[in-house]
Amino acid sequence: MRNALSNLPVDDINHVVMLIEEARVNGKKIYIFGNGGSAATASHFACDLSKGAITDGKPRIKAFALTDNVHLLTAWANDTDYDRIFAEQLENYIEMGDVAIGISGSGNSQNVLNGMKVAKEKGASTVGFIGYDGGKLKDIVDAHVIAPIHNMEQSEDIHLLLEHIVTSCLRDGC
Repeated sequence: MRNALSNLPVDDINHVVMLIEEARVNGKKIYIFGNGGSAATASHFACDLSKGAITDGKPRIKAFALTDNVHLLTAWANDTDYDRIFAEQLENYIEMGDVAIGISGSGNSQNVLNGMKVAKEKGASTVGFIGYDGGKLKDIVDAHVIAPIHNMEQSEDIHLLLEHIVTSCLRDGC
């Protein structure tokens, strides 16, 4: 963990902060999603951006976790395919200039990849919080931060730390 933390890509983190700040200033929305532990991080991140990044003199960030509406999530899973649960929600919500943040330890979760494809088609900026070698997700997003570790639980720990770093930067500056 110590090595992974000391090797976090600062420029990539700053790029993510810039994309979210741009969305904030322009009144755009942030949509965050992932599976399992990454779903929990998505929910936590949306909460922290919506409340913890409040700064006097700046607009509030409009952040939503696509994992928080269990009714809609399970309806899409049941009526289409689990691989479409984020893509179908984004079809309804995402607009040009919004930001989609996909969190995936492997970078290969098909539902996260499908969500990113829709976000790109709609003109949104795309971000990946990824582990291992970044998987397929690293190649389709505009910005990514790879937790440089080959352990799922530790990758998830780093993603939670990353969301706290990003939120702090948006509130206090980096």
